Amino acid sequence: MGNIVAIVGRPNVGKSTFFNRLIQRREAIVDAVSGVTRDRHYGKTDWNGKEFSLIDTGGYVVGSDDIFEAEIDKQVELAIDEADAIIFMVDVESGVTGMDEDVANLLRKVEKPVFLVVNKVDNNKRAEDAVEFYSLGLGDYFTIASINGSGTGDLLDAVVEALPEKEDVEEEQLPRFAVVGRPNAGKSSFINALIGEERYIVTDIAGTTRDAIDTKYNRFGFEFNLVDTAGIRRKSKVKEDLEFYSVMRSIRAIEHCDVCLLVLDATRGFDGQVQNIFWLAERNRKGIVILVNKWDLVEKDNKTAKEFEKYIRKEIAPFTDVPIVFISVLNKQRIFKAIETAVEVYKNRTKRIKTSVLNEVLLPIIEHNPPPAYKGKYVKIKYIMQLPTPQPQFAFFCNLPQYVKDPYKRFLENQLRDHFDFHGVPVSVYMRKK
Repeated sequence: MGNIVAIVGRPNVGKSTFFNRLIQRREAIVDAVSGVTRDRHYGKTDWNGKEFSLIDTGGYVVGSDDIFEAEIDKQVELAIDEADAIIFMVDVESGVTGMDEDVANLLRKVEKPVFLVVNKVDNNKRAEDAVEFYSLGLGDYFTIASINGSGTGDLLDAVVEALPEKEDVEEEQLPRFAVVGRPNAGKSSFINALIGEERYIVTDIAGTTRDAIDTKYNRFGFEFNLVDTAGIRRKSKVKEDLEFYSVMRSIRAIEHCDVCLLVLDATRGFDGQVQNIFWLAERNRKGIVILVNKWDLVEKDNKTAKEFEKYIRKEIAPFTDVPIVFISVLNKQRIFKAIETAVEVYKNRTKRIKTSVLNEVLLPIIEHNPPPAYKGKYVKIKYIMQLPTPQPQFAFFCNLPQYVKDPYKRFLENQLRDHFDFHGVPVSVYMRKK
């Protein structure tokens, strides 16, 4: 499982700037995939070769300052519960505020590593002013200026140092299918319907399932682990903040699975939260199957399913090669079809294509449709191979890799999809120097 680092603190201290800085730095390099940016409050980054997920808790709060007092406590509670390390950000311009003291009181009781970070320190005078933050009782602090990144290196060195080593304990490598989606979309009922016993207590209140639970499952002679992420622990304090919990849990489940079954409630559509989970799975290069649940509750005429499918594909472009299955958990409609589809996607994700076959099929196509010339230079693609990674990644060797732009990479990806069936699986295309 990846480590999770949460950034907490009151509004406007610069949490998002800091977050974006870290994520962008990495996304720019790693996710050189057809460009998808969405607002996000979580993302992956790495430092000194150690990878972790970063969560900007501030992104979850909507409301004016008075609502804020209560909300900020909830966020800190959530961070304390879920994260492996916590960055507590304060702002040297405003000095220590009452709200900072409240957060510090919560954090002082925590067993996990807490890093006090004083932001907006961009000159010596401000560095001297930062001394007053000792009064928060959290010991030493780091000074940074997240706008230009100064000081972030030392901070990240310390954070990475403090993250627990996570061993990957895998007794047996069964494929893992994670059932993800917003609260109340029907995740647990879906699993109950499959397993045929009421293992999970399902009620109409969002968030009755506790932790992400693994169920070993055998169907169609294919054995796999089913991971239910309805897992939202209800704490008296965090009744309302289910979205944040479901996101936290989804992140963990997604990072650790092979195929995501994204369950959505047909009556609510493919909304922002569902999209976030979708892009999170896509960025982690996982197999994806979209399950449209509660289809029985939607007013239909003869073209509704087609229309709805078209609408979803528009929302998930450019990665539209994803299976969409309409199910009704209540009436046990097509729930096994959903699993069969996930099995197919799993097989697509683990598929290996012989180098000779790749070159035989694709080189003639590339010859007919070469990459557009760039500044009068012609790009020649000479050789293609699949990389030895857990998911499909292909290297195209050519004379001028830097001149091959995204649209052409997408063309290559589509050719791979047309000829080798990667339905439901993100495919990565890399241009390499021959």
